[in-house]
Amino acid sequence: MAGSVPGGGRPLIITEDPLLLDDLLRLCAAAGADPQVHHAVPEPGGETEPGGEAGSAGAGWESAPLVLVGDDAARRVRGAPRRAGVLLVGRDLDDPHVWQWAVEIGAEEVLRLPDAERRLVDRLADVVEGAGRPALAVGVIGGSGGAGASTLACALAVRAARAGERTILIDGDPLGGGMDVLLGGESAEGLRWPDFAASRGRVGAGALEESLPELHDLRVLSWDRGDRVVVPPAAIRSVVAAARRRGGVVVVDLPRRVDEAVAEVLAQLDLVLMVVPGELRSVAAAGRVAAGVRMVARDVRVVVRGRCAGGLDPESVAGLLGAPLAGEVPVEVGLPGRVAEGEPPGAQGRGALARFCDGFWQRALGSAQGVPA
Repeated sequence: MAGSVPGGGRPLIITEDPLLLDDLLRLCAAAGADPQVHHAVPEPGGETEPGGEAGSAGAGWESAPLVLVGDDAARRVRGAPRRAGVLLVGRDLDDPHVWQWAVEIGAEEVLRLPDAERRLVDRLADVVEGAGRPALAVGVIGGSGGAGASTLACALAVRAARAGERTILIDGDPLGGGMDVLLGGESAEGLRWPDFAASRGRVGAGALEESLPELHDLRVLSWDRGDRVVVPPAAIRSVVAAARRRGGVVVVDLPRRVDEAVAEVLAQLDLVLMVVPGELRSVAAAGRVAAGVRMVARDVRVVVRGRCAGGLDPESVAGLLGAPLAGEVPVEVGLPGRVAEGEPPGAQGRGALARFCDGFWQRALGSAQGVPA
């Protein structure tokens, strides 16, 4: 059985092909990785390539966080111990023997250059960033106008941060007024969505987190007060992926209209909570929203806000929408006034909103799958 990928250290390259080595070193440089190079599986504490240190962290087959085996060297590493994080890399992978070698060395992937260069840079960058378990990503969307989705999204992020989770709150609605405003930090220093409009390819997870305003122990990516309300879908995809790689919790406040940019976000979420007031007109509106969200999202659940009317109850609201019930959030008396005075939703641990959020995170983060049953 393959072991887990060791953390830290330097990636290991095994090849005698000078052209392939040049390509791999170039891709390592693009990812900010400093590799070790060998022509065969290095012995523990054995000699390294010129400029390396014998027995240093990352020099061995078992200790390197990632091993890139050239197709020319595959036969020479067939006796090495099985482990995770081995990639077989080459240019001509049409040779049927290559796939046999991949099985024999326990390779996770077979990558053909130059087609797979982006994929390889991503794997190398994960090593540099020390990427571990991705964040639990939860989206919140209103089933109808004024449902309170932004309030719930903000409260979820505040409660996760208060519980000690690394938390990023992402404002996915350019017309929503700004999540930084809801947190009382519209003047806080840091980047906003328009600053990422030109992003292409991979965004560094650590650099993203450090660039965002920090409010109430969490990081928030919001919109500014400018006229720009559009960020290219590719940039949104890269930014959300970077936020997830940082681990912890990511909460996204979603608009009710699902366009290409919102679809990029939905595709990366583990769970979407749809906030629905307990009255028939709101349920009817939520049905149309749910239809669009389900085209992309993997898991959609209903949160009923306020008291139900017209013979409805929370279970029947969820049943009408054909989605599981995630819970009920009573209307919290005095919350609008406290928010107006600068207190973010969820800040008061004894409130109904905070209790819902705490219960949600206990189930979600305590689940082996990372998503509440």
